[in-house]
Amino acid sequence: MHAVIVDCAIYREGRRTEGPTDFSEALEEARSSQDRFLWIGLHEPTEKEFDMVTSEFGLHPLAVEDSLSAHQRPKLEVYEDSLFAVLKPVLYEPESDAVSTDELMVFVGDSFVVTVRHGASTPLKDVRKRLEANPELLAHGPTSVLYAISDVVVDHYLVVAAELQTDLEELEAEVFQPQSGQAKGTAGRIYTFKRQVLEFRRATGPLAQPMLRLTSPGLPFVHEHAQPFFRDVSDHLTRVNEQVEGLDRLLSDILSAHLAQMGVRQNDDMRKISAWAAMAAVPTMVAGVYGMNFEHMPELKWAWGYYAVLIVMVVAELGLYRLFKRRGWL
Repeated sequence: MHAVIVDCAIYREGRRTEGPTDFSEALEEARSSQDRFLWIGLHEPTEKEFDMVTSEFGLHPLAVEDSLSAHQRPKLEVYEDSLFAVLKPVLYEPESDAVSTDELMVFVGDSFVVTVRHGASTPLKDVRKRLEANPELLAHGPTSVLYAISDVVVDHYLVVAAELQTDLEELEAEVFQPQSGQAKGTAGRIYTFKRQVLEFRRATGPLAQPMLRLTSPGLPFVHEHAQPFFRDVSDHLTRVNEQVEGLDRLLSDILSAHLAQMGVRQNDDMRKISAWAAMAAVPTMVAGVYGMNFEHMPELKWAWGYYAVLIVMVVAELGLYRLFKRRGWL
């Protein structure tokens, strides 16, 4: 069990204190006073390992099942003994320009917080240190932990959105630069990028409603003065969702423009092929006429016939070349 417990501490008036190692005793001590609460951090626990936490804290079985499966949409559920929130931290990999998501579950009770983390994109150690350095905020109890975690996750969304915007600008410049059609796999890159934006959207979009609920008064297990803080997080999340929606629309426009460019380029190629085929048809036709081997052909006995035919073919070729060049076919 100790392998999955990242940290466990009792906080009194916003300051960390040493407490019992047993969950029951630690929770009992945390509930002994209104200025105390217990925060336990878990990383990818198994069902057996999580059973002890479930029994001691009275967590709802449906929420426990969601915590173990780690394939949930961002949401907020209110149960009789706790508040259950699911967030999806996003990880951006600059080397591969790939977006991946992990999952983070938060149980908030009257005097406890249990965090369950799947993946490594948002280590909560830094969040805990930041809160411990701000006892005034941490003194607001379990609500302050939920706010700090939400704030960190959403602020990182802004960073990822900025990175994706930069990559999109580079892709856009590549698509619309001269001779951009020479690059292979551009449509595939655009489609892959669109899949990354969709993955990002699955993390940010469903979280909007839970954040709005946290800004509403009267929500159980949420401090009465926490609404302005969650409203700030919700505003940041709205900004992120607007950016993601803009990225998705712009990607669709870029893909449409690229396909249109490909169609125009194919038309240009077909015109060039047609122009060269027309130019090749003139000498082919003349050679075909004189290759019919009829016995009575007046030009066959003419001493200057060969040179005259060559001159006619050259003049016809030059005329066609100038005509196609003027019309932009060559």
